[in-house]
Amino acid sequence: MNNNKLAGQSEMPQASLFLDLDGTTLTSQERELLMSPLIGGVILFGRNSESAEQVSQLVADIRTIRSDLILSIDQEGGRVQRLKNGVARLPPVQALLPIYQNDKNDGLLAAEKLGYLMAIEMRSLDVDISFAPVLDVDYGRNTVIANRAFATDSESVAVLSESYIAGMRKAGMAATGKHFPGHGWANADTHLADAIDERSFEQIWNLDMSPFRAAIDNGLEAMMFAHVLYTSCDPSPAGFSQFWIEEILRKRLQFNGLIFSDDLSMKAAHSAGSYSQRAEQAISAGCQVLLCCNERAGTLEILEYLRQVECQPLDLNRLRGKTEIGFDEAYLKEARALAKSLVEE
Repeated sequence: MNNNKLAGQSEMPQASLFLDLDGTTLTSQERELLMSPLIGGVILFGRNSESAEQVSQLVADIRTIRSDLILSIDQEGGRVQRLKNGVARLPPVQALLPIYQNDKNDGLLAAEKLGYLMAIEMRSLDVDISFAPVLDVDYGRNTVIANRAFATDSESVAVLSESYIAGMRKAGMAATGKHFPGHGWANADTHLADAIDERSFEQIWNLDMSPFRAAIDNGLEAMMFAHVLYTSCDPSPAGFSQFWIEEILRKRLQFNGLIFSDDLSMKAAHSAGSYSQRAEQAISAGCQVLLCCNERAGTLEILEYLRQVECQPLDLNRLRGKTEIGFDEAYLKEARALAKSLVEE
């Protein structure tokens, strides 16, 4: 692993690594790690997100070290809402589906409001992005996705997520679609086990990929891959697959945004080998931003590997939260009332 270039590459690789943190304040080790130009951002979890006031202070502290870092979080709503105190409690996005089924216009307006609410509250804390929206289809098979998906059919997912993204952008936040090319069918939690999807490419293209294709056509800024093995399509899990990343996403779909790995510490990523081998395979396949969470030793191994191969930091500026967006108090009030009504149902 001491080669200066990745296998098959004639130029220095380009990639960045996102760092997770131990607690609600920075440790001395974390402060030192954040100085590395190969660290492109920070991802916040529940253990880092005690309250809105505390997150605001933590973010400000990080900014004093590196003002160019991208601050991220998973703030989808429902089961996946890292910050809960001092912000609105968000419903799972599938709570929008009955509204949409009753009246399509009402459903789309509601989706935009929830996207705006989530994003404006994170932007008010100077968090750049939430890894959202989930573009997977809920087939009733994968309990990890379930109501994190907007709907149980791809057409509804596509239109509801488009409105949700519009709300995010209204608040100044870039969107990250996940989990390409679709995580709704494989019945496994990739944090804990390998995930297999045995369907044909045509089935995945026509159903699961429809929301991703629509989002790409709408200018999606970033994409996160699934650690799912699509056995009829390629022998490598999607996040380590040149077929999925280069052939399908880049060439066939003409996606020109940033590509995130899913968490390289997940059980479903173990088939790629050690942490440095996972990083190597992900980058070789076309992944640009690496996530390694809840495993500091793995993060350090990946960081050392990136140094050894003389990896060049990536420009992540397109993910930076916008500050010139107008704040709409009346719209925000409506969005909060909507969220409250859906959480209480």
